[in-house]
Amino acid sequence: MPRELLKGNVAIAEAAIRAGLEAYFGYPITPQTEILEHFARRMPELGRAFVQAESEVAAINMVYGAACTGVRVMSTSSSPGMSLMMEGLSYIMGTEIPVVLVNVMRGGPGLGNIAPSQGDYNQAVHGGGHGDYNPIVLAPSTVQEAIDMTVLSFDLAERYRTACIVIADGSIGQMMEPAELPPMQPVKRKDWEWATNGAIGRERRILSSIYIEPAEEEVANLRMFKRWQEIQKNEVRYKEYHLEDADFVVVGFGTAGRVALSAVRTARQQGIKVGLLRPITVNPFPYDVLDELSKRAQAFLVVEMNMGQMLNDVQLAVKGRVPVEFYGRPGGVVPFPDEILSEIQRVATTDLQVVSDPRHAWYERMVEYLK
Repeated sequence: MPRELLKGNVAIAEAAIRAGLEAYFGYPITPQTEILEHFARRMPELGRAFVQAESEVAAINMVYGAACTGVRVMSTSSSPGMSLMMEGLSYIMGTEIPVVLVNVMRGGPGLGNIAPSQGDYNQAVHGGGHGDYNPIVLAPSTVQEAIDMTVLSFDLAERYRTACIVIADGSIGQMMEPAELPPMQPVKRKDWEWATNGAIGRERRILSSIYIEPAEEEVANLRMFKRWQEIQKNEVRYKEYHLEDADFVVVGFGTAGRVALSAVRTARQQGIKVGLLRPITVNPFPYDVLDELSKRAQAFLVVEMNMGQMLNDVQLAVKGRVPVEFYGRPGGVVPFPDEILSEIQRVATTDLQVVSDPRHAWYERMVEYLK
């Protein structure tokens, strides 16, 4: 297929359609509304289901019901809207059915603003709803990756009977880049052995997240965790840049990782042996990769568009072997490559110590920077 100039939000929607999406339920919210608008036109054209619900709460419960029938179904939203979906997501995870969600993140907390942010990392990765569950979470850094990960999400969700969440941000949703869309796949409704798609000639199937007896709930939780162990074994994805001889390692996902790569390349030109690890699956997280890197790296620098959320996972992987520094721009601010370059230079020329929370020193530096 030829590449074409595509807006991120439109590319995500069209990729889902071409992956065989049969039903979409959502509610408009900036900066992802173009996704819903594209579906509003394209899904009826193709004879597929599109519903603009009265709220995000309604949308996620419509997704829940449709998923129980075995169709490919999804919803999309942005940060406050995703928060409203968390109860429904917990029901979906407890019922063990495949669903795809896309969150085009914006500044927060609260209503915040409509600027790009990565402030929903903890919500997506560490469970924004109640109970014990682990969704698969993918983090694209380009329009092409947003396309590819949207398609992949449906396969992963169905393979493991789970929710798969794509966390992009306003930059990726709004930017335009040359990208290649996949070929159109026909809608193929599989005869899942669990789906509630009509009980003619067989026993009734009942899907629920209710386990009144604690012992039964415990068994269900252990069953879901066994599936999660399989996901951790088989589905960790990441990109490595200049790590072969790196003394210093930058870790960033999505847009922050993309900006950090520019800074890393400039630092390499200046003679600093620095590389970048960009997680693609932020859940499951590439703990083992970071564990191995920490055995030969002198220090790590975590770059995020938030107050330091992935930072905790990097620290967990590094196990206190070497210092882990942090640079963040919260509230919808996208860092410039020069900012990250300055942090790389600082890390490479400073005798750093292992501290429990490097955000304290980062805060002091930010106060001075913003004066």
